[in-house]
Amino acid sequence: MFALTANDFLLTLAGVVLVLGVIAFVIGLFTLAFKISTSEFAEISAHSAKLMSKGLTEDVSALVGNASSLLASITQMTKTKAGVGMFLIIVSFILFIVSYYLVSRIL
Repeated sequence: MFALTANDFLLTLAGVVLVLGVIAFVIGLFTLAFKISTSEFAEISAHSAKLMSKGLTEDVSALVGNASSLLASITQMTKTKAGVGMFLIIVSFILFIVSYYLVSRIL
C-alpha cells in the first residue's frame, strides 16, 4: 500500500466528484438537446394524426379519443425527458460546487 495523507484523499475525492459532475452535465445536455429528435415520437405522432383524421371522417369518436390520449402521453414523455435533463444539469452544478469546496479546503 502507499501512504495517503488527508490532503491527498481530499484532492482525489474532489477529482472523482468533478468527473462525476462532468459526466452528469454531458448526459443532461444531450438529454435536453435530443429530447424531440427521436424518430419514434415523430412516427407515432404521424400515425395518431392519421387515425384522428380517419376517425373524424368516419365519425368514430372512440378512435379520436384514443388518438388524442396517445398524443397527450407523447407530450408528457417529452416533458419528462426535459425534466430529467434539467435534473442532471442541476446535480452536475451541485457536484461542481462540492468539488470546489473540497479543493478550497486543501488550499
